[in-house]
Amino acid sequence: MTTQLKSNTWQLQEAKAKFSEVIKSAAKLPQIITVRGEETAVILSMEEYRGLMGKKPSLIEALMNCPHPEVELELPDRKAEVWRDIDL
Repeated sequence: MTTQLKSNTWQLQEAKAKFSEVIKSAAKLPQIITVRGEETAVILSMEEYRGLMGKKPSLIEALMNCPHPEVELELPDRKAEVWRDIDL
């Protein structure tokens, strides 16, 4: 029977046998998978993955998560768009 190496390092066969546990643990700490004693792969939480990939929030997400909700934006009135006919 295989044994888990460190709290966040798993031998491949153990990781396969306890996949649910590996995934739950990845929510707290990246989980390293080894093959024949060599670190081969890592399982990350989605939050950590997005941080590494540089995923930027949409404008709406950024505005909704503004750290200064007391600040109000002053937007100038926009003029109605003017449409014009063009010959094609």
